[in-house]
Amino acid sequence: EVIGIKVASGISDQPMSDKETIQGAVTRAKMALKEAGADFGVGLEGGITHIDNNMFLTGWVAVVNVEGKVGLASSGRIELPEKVAVEIKKGERELGDIIDELVGEKNTGHGRGTNGVLTKGLTTRTSGFENTCIEAMARFISPEYYQS
Repeated sequence: EVIGIKVASGISDQPMSDKETIQGAVTRAKMALKEAGADFGVGLEGGITHIDNNMFLTGWVAVVNVEGKVGLASSGRIELPEKVAVEIKKGERELGDIIDELVGEKNTGHGRGTNGVLTKGLTTRTSGFENTCIEAMARFISPEYYQS
C-alpha cells in the first residue's frame, strides 16, 4: 500500500545542486517514514544542477527503511532552455513559476511538469519519477549486492 504524505524537505524551495536535492529527498523520506509508521519512506525532490555552462533539471528519490538504510537514485537530466536558465540565475523565482509563465498555465509542476512541457508530453514529471523510485529501491530489492 502506498500512502502519500506531504512533508517538508528542509531545503530551499529551489535546490540548485545535486547535493542539496539529495538532502531534500532524504529528509522527505525520513519524515514520511516517521509520519506513516511504514516499512519504507520515500522522498522525491526535483532540483537544478550546473554542468559546464548548462543548467539541467533532475529528480532525486530517496528510500529509507526502518533500520535507517538509504537507497538513492536520480532521474535523467533535461537541459533547460537558455531563457529559463537566465531567469533561474536571477534567483527571484522557482522553475515551476517560470515554466507556468512560459506556457501560460498554472501549476504545471504538479501536473506534467517541466519534463512534460519541454518534451510536449512524451515524458512527464510522474513518468520520470516512476522508474527512479524503483531504482532507489534497488538496495532493498537485491540486498545481496549491497552487503559489505
